[in-house]
Amino acid sequence: MIYIYYTFLRKEHVIIAFSLSRMEHMKIEGKEVTVFPAKAPEKPLVILNTVENEGKSVYEEVCQRTDMDFSMAVIGDIDWDDEMSPWMIPPLSKKAAPCTGGADRYLDTLTGRILPEIKKHLDYEPAYTALAGYSLAGLFAVYSIYKTGAFARIASASGSFWYPDFLDFVKENEMQRIPERIYFSLGDKEARTRHPVLQSVEKNTTELYEYFKSKEISTIFEINPGNHFQDDIGRMAKGISWMIEN
Repeated sequence: MIYIYYTFLRKEHVIIAFSLSRMEHMKIEGKEVTVFPAKAPEKPLVILNTVENEGKSVYEEVCQRTDMDFSMAVIGDIDWDDEMSPWMIPPLSKKAAPCTGGADRYLDTLTGRILPEIKKHLDYEPAYTALAGYSLAGLFAVYSIYKTGAFARIASASGSFWYPDFLDFVKENEMQRIPERIYFSLGDKEARTRHPVLQSVEKNTTELYEYFKSKEISTIFEINPGNHFQDDIGRMAKGISWMIEN
């Protein structure tokens, strides 16, 4: 390990089904939302955008890593290459899909409709709301702080910071809210690729880390062993654990 100072109730738009455990499933604005409530009120709320139903595993690992009491809302059924991408870019390869730049539209839905329903269900106002994500969702998490003040802390695990023009966007625009903490991580083999765009991911993540640190934001960049697809659950859990610790 290397550290581099670097939820059957039916409402309009909402369907709620209660499980036998504390975990609760909801359908909000067409998204599958799973809520893991905190043991006590007024604890932090972590929002995690997911692609492969990995949220429960991430939550369980976070609970193994920290004693912090927190709520977590996992959002699925995301149109990944659209809703996690800030602007349109062509496919990176012949077999890849283009990123179609729907992040602003999804972020409006997240903050304007999904998040309020989650908070209504929790029946308390969290101490703060944090946003976490892996890969493109990690890029989206950082992008969000330039578009909304809803999120106080950010965790980006193996974020897709190879994304064309993202560094320029960060440096040329103002954050809507200065986050208290930002977590970055990357696998040590992620930049070892023949693709010229993807090769930039480590360099760009390092620059982002240094940029946010220069803003006197509590920031860390953690290097993990392996490529982009290795231990995604563990990496995300580590990021969330660090993000929510005081």
